[in-house]
Amino acid sequence: MPVKLVDRTPSAYAYPLLIKHLLHRPLRCTPNQEIVYRDLYRFTYADMFQRVHKAATMLRALGVEEGATVGVMDWDSHRYLELFYAVPMMGAILHTVNIRLSPEQILYTINHAEDDVLFVHADFLPVVEGIKDQFQTVKKIVLMKDGGDAPATAAPLDGEYEDLISRASDDYEFPDFDENAKATTFYTTGTTGLPKGVYFSHRQLVLHTLAVLAAAGSYHTAAPFRSNDVYMPLTPMFHVHAWGIPFVAGQLGVKQVYPGRYDPAMILKLIVTEKVTFSHCVPTILHMILSSPAAKSVDLSGWKVIIGGSALTKGLCKAAMDRGIDLITGYGMSETCPVLTLAQPQPDMMEWPADKQIPVRCRTGQPIPLVDLRVVTPDGQPLPLDGKSTGEVVVRSPWLTQGYFKDPDRAEELWEGGWLHTGDVGFIDERGYLQITDRIKDVIKTGGEWISTLILEDILMQHPAVSEAAAIGVPDEKWGERPMALVVLKEEYKGKVSEEDIRNHFMRFVDEGTITKWAVPDKIGFLDMLPKTSVGKLDKKVMRQQYR
Repeated sequence: MPVKLVDRTPSAYAYPLLIKHLLHRPLRCTPNQEIVYRDLYRFTYADMFQRVHKAATMLRALGVEEGATVGVMDWDSHRYLELFYAVPMMGAILHTVNIRLSPEQILYTINHAEDDVLFVHADFLPVVEGIKDQFQTVKKIVLMKDGGDAPATAAPLDGEYEDLISRASDDYEFPDFDENAKATTFYTTGTTGLPKGVYFSHRQLVLHTLAVLAAAGSYHTAAPFRSNDVYMPLTPMFHVHAWGIPFVAGQLGVKQVYPGRYDPAMILKLIVTEKVTFSHCVPTILHMILSSPAAKSVDLSGWKVIIGGSALTKGLCKAAMDRGIDLITGYGMSETCPVLTLAQPQPDMMEWPADKQIPVRCRTGQPIPLVDLRVVTPDGQPLPLDGKSTGEVVVRSPWLTQGYFKDPDRAEELWEGGWLHTGDVGFIDERGYLQITDRIKDVIKTGGEWISTLILEDILMQHPAVSEAAAIGVPDEKWGERPMALVVLKEEYKGKVSEEDIRNHFMRFVDEGTITKWAVPDKIGFLDMLPKTSVGKLDKKVMRQQYR
């Protein structure tokens, strides 16, 4: 017998899961809550709602229709937040352009996404000037700036954002349409070949918002996100919708603070003046803030932070907790919208001493609601939750990208067997915590064994002299590959720490049984800085090329 669908009264409203519906509660319950941009602008939620309607009127006047694509090149700002809502709510597609790619890659993504209109912050006009003649679909370019006169430019501009907003009507009516309509698109960072386009529907973004809302604020655990918080994203808004947290912040009705270009002094100033209590970022941003001279005089106690994008090392976690920061790890990918897990300590773990909690907070985490995550063998068989059986992490969830834009072959590889393949290797323990041990492409394959670069990096970061570290596999004639450690020393230790000191540090962990002697790096290089991708992750592809 087939399943029976519910009967629907002809007059009943089907309520498609559209982004516009995320605005109902905050506008009804917290209309006077603030949205702040640096130390320049201050609005209320009610003001933003009006500006979102004005933005849609402006977009329509620029020729944006349903199904059109609107590219944005801006720092984290109130303007970006308005377009997070206005563009998809009118049935168009928001392309959050990765401003940290090379000009050639930016051009590729704009053309590949088929952007019709491009919003460009004044800081990125030089990039646009260099590639504008190769645009294939862009018809209009709109300037964004923080005040002052418009800069001289060879780019053909069709207006300035604030001027166009001020002259636009606020009576735009956002329509209903299919909840599976494409809402956003953006491009992976391209560490392997050209950037790949992922995309998400209204339904996916709404469900992701509600699941993260439930996971981040419902449990008795560390770093909860609650309605009395003050939110400031430190993950770029171009990168997976700033992890989708601005939408969550709107549901909570919290004060939102947007820092613009990431500058440690400005970030610390906003934390103090706006009383910021909740953020999220990659480890390199947290390291940048903690290493800033200005941070020494700032009280960071009470600041809650979710770390993602790369593994949170125990050394960085301890350094942050010593400053009073309440932090945990989150996990996801560009392809997963992105949040899949949060490393939230269980209620009994919250009673443990801080040092005992650090390994839990640094785990990859437990799945959030509606995430079905498992670790599998090469032939797809699920492995036991025993804390040691290691395999590839695969996942199902309502908000995973359903493909790569215009790339069906790689999309099929991503979704082989009906599960999204993360390319990460890890295990799940008895309490449901996932621990990523490496990327499949990064793991060091030596003499028939696999060595986790993440474990080696975690050990390196526990050395008191180490500021940043990476581990890579380098070619070896006998063993195929051998591990190499790349280290950036803290300023006060430069010239005072040798390769032998680092090896002796590793041997402590050999004696403890954390690693085998075979895993100790043969080579150790001291650098002034480590190569990173456009979103602040360690760029191991570049490192491996340098040390072939």
